[in-house]
Amino acid sequence: MVIRGVLFDFSGTLFRIEPVRSWLAAVLREEDVDVPPEDFERYVTGLTESGALPGGPAPLRVPERLADAMARRDLSAALHREAYTGLARTVALPGPRLYDALYARHMRPEAWQPYPDAKEVLEGLRRAGIAIGVVSNIGWDLRPVFRAHGLDPLVDAYVLSYEHGLQKPAAGLFRIACSLIGRDPADVVMVGDDRRADGGAAAIGCEVRFVDHLPVSERAAGLRSLGLVPGP
Repeated sequence: MVIRGVLFDFSGTLFRIEPVRSWLAAVLREEDVDVPPEDFERYVTGLTESGALPGGPAPLRVPERLADAMARRDLSAALHREAYTGLARTVALPGPRLYDALYARHMRPEAWQPYPDAKEVLEGLRRAGIAIGVVSNIGWDLRPVFRAHGLDPLVDAYVLSYEHGLQKPAAGLFRIACSLIGRDPADVVMVGDDRRADGGAAAIGCEVRFVDHLPVSERAAGLRSLGLVPGP
């Protein structure tokens, strides 16, 4: 196929959230809360197992009272906050204000790091005249993350689930994205790390290619290896 447009997932595809350990340490530092090393390790384990960090490890178990919010978390900002602060509250942290502080931290640009080849691939697509969209299941505005890391000028459109009341793999979300970048789905590749969610683009005729959901240090050329950018 001749690629005329590429849609990218956000978390685990173009960017990766910081590790749980760094997330918690940053918030404790900012909130001026000192904890013994053994307690810190216990909190890290608890937050990891509870899945409290959006974009981080999945929960080992979702409490029944949070099941609905988790299933629909990316449909609105309120549901997203309810789901993830609820998961965090299953861990007894040293102070109630930490739960909101942790949630706020994950939305800050410094909590996210682009994959090493993200800018290179986006710039290559831009030079080739290929339209670029970002399609994300998310409950908050990720545009500041792209601006802070210098990638916003390379994106033509953002399609965020909470802004449209649709979650991937809903075909409608991908239709909106193709419309906003002005490309026929048959000429568009969707790139993501979740075979179910991102694979939904196939229902409207997009080709779908996948990258591995790995830490930034372990995936230097995952995007480059997909062959999205035309050769010289």
